[in-house]
Amino acid sequence: MQAIATVKKTKEIQNKYHIYTKKSYGQNFIIEPKVVEKIADAAVHDAGELVFEIGPGIGALTQFLCAKANRVIAYEIDQRLPEILYNEIGRDHLQVILQDFMDVDVNEAIRTYRQNNQPVVFASNLPYYVTTPILFKLFEAEEPIERITVMMQKEVGQRFLARENDKEYNALSVITQFRCEMKKVMDVSRHVFWPSPRVDSMVVQFVFHHRYDDVDAAFFIAMVKSCFTQRRKTIYNNFQSYAGDKASAKELLERAGINPGLRAQQCTLADFLRLYEVSYESLCTR
Repeated sequence: MQAIATVKKTKEIQNKYHIYTKKSYGQNFIIEPKVVEKIADAAVHDAGELVFEIGPGIGALTQFLCAKANRVIAYEIDQRLPEILYNEIGRDHLQVILQDFMDVDVNEAIRTYRQNNQPVVFASNLPYYVTTPILFKLFEAEEPIERITVMMQKEVGQRFLARENDKEYNALSVITQFRCEMKKVMDVSRHVFWPSPRVDSMVVQFVFHHRYDDVDAAFFIAMVKSCFTQRRKTIYNNFQSYAGDKASAKELLERAGINPGLRAQQCTLADFLRLYEVSYESLCTR
């Protein structure tokens, strides 16, 4: 198998199909096969898993995913690329869907393609500009997902891995802990991309732990987001709009054992779970 993720093969594909990167799609082609092979190894643990890839590009990662899994469903927004993916990788293990993943109903997609309750995994070299919206979309899915393995801007990866009082800690950090165990798979230099971006990358894996399946995820996520609305404000000031008024916000925070004078960045996942417990019954029926 000749790796797509090399300078020689990438240039060959570009010349053959007259295909070049589009800045509007955040495209940067990987030109180091060891990087995509390691991502695929981390992403796919068994050939029987159903693999979804978001933004396959010309197939650098897709090629290795298809080598490890019996079925890969790849969502691609660029209409120039499905032909290239099928020609260069084949159709035996690969199905390309020409659609913006932000328009995809994740629950419906999993129900459509999953067979016999097989584990579902997602893998991607995500465009930097859409990393957070896509991951929020996956975290909010109701159908079971086993793990997500993604390459992202290093700075964004640090936010996911941050803990309370870290400067990178935000709503996304809390929501990720609520849904997943996280680990850094590897750092990736900007120099393994063509063209080279201005920042380095990081591969992060999210493994869903299902500890809080009895929690109303939509309510919890909305509540946490409200607490981080303005970073410099106290949790009391941010939470007021969600709680309905100042008195309710103060009462609920105090019942949860949270000092209203703290900022959300100082609160742990356990703090937010207690706030959920005291807030849910009074606020969920609004």
